Amino acid sequence: MNAKVLMYSTAVCPYCNRAEQLLKRKGVDAIEKIRVDLEPARREEMMTRTGRRSVPQIFIGTTHVGGFDDLAALDQAGGLDPLLAGA
Repeated sequence: MNAKVLMYSTAVCPYCNRAEQLLKRKGVDAIEKIRVDLEPARREEMMTRTGRRSVPQIFIGTTHVGGFDDLAALDQAGGLDPLLAGA
């Protein structure tokens, strides 16, 4: 898996944990996490980049995937592996 994964998250976010577990099952060993609960200015950055307020917000490479439900749907549709491979 070559693509860089970035996830905006908080400490107490079950969907963030589920997203991380799914990505790890897919072979992602490094996730750059931005904790918006610790860095409130980063939440503004996340909202500007995504148009969304909720966490997680996941980027694979330069592609905004969305939250956990979006990530799971992408995986179900067969689109996650190619994205992680950098295709």
